[in-house]
Amino acid sequence: MKKIFTLITVCLFTVSLYAQTKLIKADAFLDVKKGQLVEPANILIEGELIKSINPGSIPDTVEVIDLSGQILLPGLMDMHVHLDINFENNYQYQLVTESGSKQTLRAAKNARKTLMSGFTTVRNIGQTHPTIELIDVALSEAEKNGWIEAPRIIPCGHMIGITGGHADLSMMGGFAEGILDTEPENGIADGKDEVLRAVRHQIKYGARGIKIMATAGVLSLEESVGTQQLTSEEMETIVGEAKRHHITVAAHAHGTEGIIAAVNAGVTSIEHGSILNDEAIKLMIEKGTYLVPTTGLMDIIPKGYDKMDPRLVEKGKYILPIAIKSHEKAVKAGVKIALGTDAPLIPHGMNAKELSALVERGMKPIEAIRSSTIVPAEMLNLTDRGEIKEGLLADIIAVESNPLKDVKALENVKFVMKGGNVYKNEK
Repeated sequence: MKKIFTLITVCLFTVSLYAQTKLIKADAFLDVKKGQLVEPANILIEGELIKSINPGSIPDTVEVIDLSGQILLPGLMDMHVHLDINFENNYQYQLVTESGSKQTLRAAKNARKTLMSGFTTVRNIGQTHPTIELIDVALSEAEKNGWIEAPRIIPCGHMIGITGGHADLSMMGGFAEGILDTEPENGIADGKDEVLRAVRHQIKYGARGIKIMATAGVLSLEESVGTQQLTSEEMETIVGEAKRHHITVAAHAHGTEGIIAAVNAGVTSIEHGSILNDEAIKLMIEKGTYLVPTTGLMDIIPKGYDKMDPRLVEKGKYILPIAIKSHEKAVKAGVKIALGTDAPLIPHGMNAKELSALVERGMKPIEAIRSSTIVPAEMLNLTDRGEIKEGLLADIIAVESNPLKDVKALENVKFVMKGGNVYKNEK
């Protein structure tokens, strides 16, 4: 009886193993480190991992996924999204006319769009609703539990900034006193003690990244677009606490003074980096600070000026041309660049347009692709993804033409696999 039980157990295990084993057959795959296509592309998937590449032998019962005529790449990564909001008429009032529950549902919908466009990992760089609940943490947990179809989500919780600054959501709509007053738990903090309380609260409830507002911004009603907001001491306090928890800090920063202060404080990445002078660029290179330029929105925001307060339009008209030149300088100088879209400013599901914008700023197609694969993996110490490589997560996409010749090919992804599961296969 014991032998029969053992035999049944072994058989069930074997059936289970083979049921999880898949073979993707395509024309080629992109080795993102070498910048070369490898032919052929026979990728054996076991469970959620890449078991082997072009193996000598293949199990008889393997499930074959025929992607003839297509080229494989690792799943793409977007390091700057806001899944819970859409850039549409009256967007600035969604935070008071909608519940956190409704914005969570919108976030789930936008997350699915993002996954289907080939982005298998995103960093949600701060929620845009004042609810004390952390929407992106809930979304990340739902994805891990298989409740929703979504990319892997690195949640940052509430953005941290000063009262009346770019993180203060009341500044989106210019609300009156008492309408949207928030506390450090919601990210609005002044002084060392409050910013420490703010960052600890986000981490306590599941944030795996921290977003701070080093400077003013475009889509909030401060007069300036680039003035430093958090003090150097406040930023150093936040970074120090985050590092104790092995968590990275991203700093929204437009103005040069705030960029330099954030880099000196030890942040992992500068978001936007609109006014970069030679000193700031040199310092970023010396410190190994990444730039997430969100440069594709430079072409898209002007199309939405009719949705925006005239004061914000004026700030946009001032800063966007400067930012384009700054990003071109950063590319030329060799600053480490990770792709970020600031979706919904690039609409959710159209994230790959950022790749073309990076090429327009001076990157080669392979450099732009690296900015969405191995560079963000390095930036966030995600050692289990970013390449098609044995032992890494089976996060794989496919396109019909060579993205090394035309990066726009990645705007039309035909196949999406995340963790060995197929989410899209347009034959």
